[in-house]
Amino acid sequence: MKKVAILLAGCGVYDGSEIHEVVLLLLALSRHGVPFIGVAPNRAQHDVVNHLTQQETTGPRNILQESARIMRGNVVALSEVDVSDFSAVIVPGGFGAAKNLSNYAFKGDDYMVSDDILTFLQNAKSADKPMGFACIAPVLAAKVFPEHTKMTIGNDASVAAVVEQCGMQHVETSVAEIVVDHENKLVTTPAYMLGQSVIDIQPGIDRLVDAVLKMA
Repeated sequence: MKKVAILLAGCGVYDGSEIHEVVLLLLALSRHGVPFIGVAPNRAQHDVVNHLTQQETTGPRNILQESARIMRGNVVALSEVDVSDFSAVIVPGGFGAAKNLSNYAFKGDDYMVSDDILTFLQNAKSADKPMGFACIAPVLAAKVFPEHTKMTIGNDASVAAVVEQCGMQHVETSVAEIVVDHENKLVTTPAYMLGQSVIDIQPGIDRLVDAVLKMA
């Protein structure tokens, strides 16, 4: 099997990718013996948040460089990758998905996915690659997949309404569950949209990886 691409948005829940979710994804892939690589846009992240105070702080940070922190350097710029190099794509959550990969955090139901991210995901969809999205990341998928595609963000009514407005079929789930749309090769799980700890989100992450790999 070719590598699985992990689409990242930086490092840290409040301004990048959710670290627990990323680590659990990497652990699950490693248990299957499947290689992986991080991919991320090479541009400045929207803001920088002090994770101790949860307040915005000064100084720009680069999404690719920050993503490399989680991946121990095993990351490449989005502009340098081809979807044919991968068996599948998985996208963890974190506010970076809503700030750096889209503007959902600021525009709500009037949001758009960043052009480079949209192109990458559309190319993966066109190449029939299975994809998995965790936590808030399904809002990205909602702009890529055809109407009536099944997905979940858990049970948050406001976010569910947004993906339904995009034409998706939202399925309410618990934190440990996944929703699989076999026709569109899409797997989603709520992760920290519902979970309170890393132990809560592990079963759903494991099941997401299992389902994505079965379709790869």
